[in-house]
Formats: sequence, C-alpha cells, structure tokens
Amino acid sequence: MHRNTIIAALAFAVAGAAHATDVHVVSSGGFAQAYKDLSGQYERTSGDRLVSEWGPSMGATKNAIPARLDRGEPIDVVIMVGDALDKLMAEGRLEPGSKVVLANSPIACAVRHGAARPDIHTVEGLRQAFLRASRVAYSDSASGEYIRRELLNKLGIQQQMQGKAAQIPATPVGEIIAHGEADFGCQQRSELKPVQGIDIVGLLPAEVQLKTQFAGAIVRGASHADAGRALLRFLAAPANAPAIEATGLEPVAATH
Repeated sequence: MHRNTIIAALAFAVAGAAHATDVHVVSSGGFAQAYKDLSGQYERTSGDRLVSEWGPSMGATKNAIPARLDRGEPIDVVIMVGDALDKLMAEGRLEPGSKVVLANSPIACAVRHGAARPDIHTVEGLRQAFLRASRVAYSDSASGEYIRRELLNKLGIQQQMQGKAAQIPATPVGEIIAHGEADFGCQQRSELKPVQGIDIVGLLPAEVQLKTQFAGAIVRGASHADAGRALLRFLAAPANAPAIEATGLEPVAATH
C-alpha cells in the first residue's frame, strides 16, 4: 500500500509538471514590489512558473511596455498604470474585458538618507522643498508626467525649477537620490520604498496629490491567457491586500 501511494504521488507530480505553464509577465515599477512579494506564493499554489520582466508603462525607453509589445515580445500579462493600459486596450493590443484593477498609488517625496527632511505636509512646505533643493528628480512615467505637466504649475514654480529639475528615464528616482545625483525627488511611494539609502519624507499634500491606478490585463493573442487570468485573480484577491498595502500601495480589494 505504501509503495502504491508513493507511485501515485509521483504520477500526480509528473502530471502536474507536465501541465505547468510559463506565464510571461511584464510589470511596471509601481506594482513591482507587491508582485515580487506575492509571486512565490502564486507559483507554489498554482504550479505555474512566472517569467517576469520590468519596464515603465510609458516613455521612450526600450524596456517600456508599449515598446515591448511593438517588438512582439511573448508577453501574457502586463501590469501597469491604468491610463496607459486603457490606451493599449483601445488600440486593440490587450484582450477586451481582461482589465483587473489592483491598487492605487500615491506620490511621495524623498531625500538622501540622513539628510535634513523638509516638511511637505502643506502645499507651501512642498513648494519650499522644491525651491530649496539644488537638484530635483522625478520619473518619466505617470508620477513624473504629472509633476512636469501640472504640479510645478500648481506650485507656481515652473520657471524657477528650469535647469535644476530633471525627468529621469528608466532609473528609479530613489536610486538617483541615493547616489547623490539629486537631493530631493518624488515618485510613486511604492517605487521609493524598496530603495536603500533614502528617507521618504512624506506624501504630496492632499490638495495636490495624484493617485495612480495600477491594473493588469491579458495581451491580445497571449499564449497562456487562462493562466494569466488566474494570476490576475490571485493578485486582486482580498486575502492579498495586506501584502500589497505593505509595499506602499492602496489595495483596491481592501476598500471593497
């Protein structure tokens, strides 16, 4: 009996391995840490293997998700800024109806570890933090586009920041600050939190805050669409909301 049980278990394991799927996923930085923290559990429970890549939701860099789709990379699932995902959906590059909203992400600001921390709890405090910084960094994705196009104007400092505020392609803003290439910078809180060598000083004040939606969807013609949908259901499950929240995001599942 014992020998038969072992044989049956081995047969089940082999059958499971034969049906295991390699799910190709590309995630933008804002949801990347939450995805990394949950991916191991998903692989253990599903038996599938996640083949993961990273890239911004927009911009001109070669790793940007739209550029990857242009090249025809074999991607099953994209996880990215909701507005950028909607654009790809409208262009017919993602499976209609496959969008799953995962979290919202507020913008935070940081300085190099140990540096003086400006008080940015008020709009005037944030304005002074920008003006007093020698070099300011912000991203080339959703948060940085908001800062460049709207926030600096709202603060009335667009002209004053010319020449000392820079939009950073590809490299996380936190790394620019940690390496001393900027002394103040802002990005999604979830992208700043994993970076060593910086101190997060706070969120943008509510009056000028912009929360970015992160969502996932299935790429049109994906080889493993069903497995991709299972992954998105897992990531959106209420049970995983605490893990997502721990990365600095506001999980959608937790608010329902």
